[in-house]
Amino acid sequence: MEIVQPIAVRRGQAVRAAALSAAAASLLAVFLALGLALGRHPLPVPLVLGFGLGLLGTLALALTRYDAAVAVGILLLAAVRIEPAPADLVFGVLIAVAVATWRFDLQRVPLSITLLVAAFLALNLIASIEVIDAARAVNFFGITLYLGVFGLWLASYVRSSSRARLVLVAYLAAAVLSAALACLALLAPFPGSDAFVRGPRAQGLFKDPNVFGPFLVPAALVLMEEIVAPRLLRLRLPAKLVLLSVLTLGVLFSFSRAAWLNLAVGTLVVFSVLALRRGGFGRAAMLGATVLLAGAALAVTVAASSSLTFLEERASFQAYDTQRFGAQLSGVDLAAEYPLGIGPGQFERASQLSAHSTYVRALAEEGILGLLVVLALMVLTLGFAGRNAVLGADTYGIGSAALFGAWCGILANSVFVDTLHWRHLWLVAALIWAGTALRARYPGR
Repeated sequence: MEIVQPIAVRRGQAVRAAALSAAAASLLAVFLALGLALGRHPLPVPLVLGFGLGLLGTLALALTRYDAAVAVGILLLAAVRIEPAPADLVFGVLIAVAVATWRFDLQRVPLSITLLVAAFLALNLIASIEVIDAARAVNFFGITLYLGVFGLWLASYVRSSSRARLVLVAYLAAAVLSAALACLALLAPFPGSDAFVRGPRAQGLFKDPNVFGPFLVPAALVLMEEIVAPRLLRLRLPAKLVLLSVLTLGVLFSFSRAAWLNLAVGTLVVFSVLALRRGGFGRAAMLGATVLLAGAALAVTVAASSSLTFLEERASFQAYDTQRFGAQLSGVDLAAEYPLGIGPGQFERASQLSAHSTYVRALAEEGILGLLVVLALMVLTLGFAGRNAVLGADTYGIGSAALFGAWCGILANSVFVDTLHWRHLWLVAALIWAGTALRARYPGR
């Protein structure tokens, strides 16, 4: 007699199979991209051995102390000088272990998000028929594939307050330490401080100050909400104010106009959400006082460091801004010539300029369908974040106002900077998706 499996069981098996396939592909993509990178830019043997030992150590840690390995990976998000970055190798191992031990549960991610991520990856493959530089296409797509799976995995991982606190504390530690070292290197140079700055700009352990500054913004917004509505952080108010000041200094001294816009948009959104909530006037007033205090500290630091002239220069129109907007116009021209796109990572090969916009890159490299899918993914995530903020539905204690503000800031930032491979973009998105899945599972929570 044939035993018919319930639909729910079969669906669960299908989801697990999809997770297994996605994770395997992601891990393969990360190591393929690493192999290509090492092939084009060989590293010294001791460094390669160090990578190998690091992978073995990560695997051992993931098998014995999974959550501790996650914390290590989050901490390493502050170091993205090369791609794949150290954090990518850690998370690649973690995702593989999660699949092998049935911890990667795609049912904890909104189905619409999973479908949109899969659709964007599929469009990357379709557009690959037009690639100019195959090696770059493989490397670029490998990172995109990995980050898409990373976002889905992280959303399924954050399923309790303890895990949310672990992710939040590790991210805050990475952001604050990175900001503190970069600012110190800029204001009071020490041996090796050149690694944290680029000329007069702070960049931490990132390739570009325009990535370093925005990396600090979500952490600053979370601290703002924690100051007026404490949930997960077991810190006193003075300690939170000091950490917030360090982060805002880091954003300021990155001298990234897009990062300043990111922080301004995020702060305005957090302030508005808190003010509109029941009894929120007092919290909004407290946040306003905090922002004014942080602003005063920034003004004093800028004056003391003699950075005012450079600050004024950066705030004005730059000569390369015309080139930036010219590159975006060339992206539109490429989309008109190649409706299906020119393939992942090919924009710089086709136009000899950087895209300077996530939306322009998607339009040029994956065509109009790619742009529509990216917009749908970002707008849907924005809708989830906005609904969570209106309802006051946090992500296991991580404030929904801060996540909503962080996502709004990232969307604004993405108009002027290519953010597709920003690890913290996918981290913020994953936390929003986790909060949405929590509300779907427990509507009254």
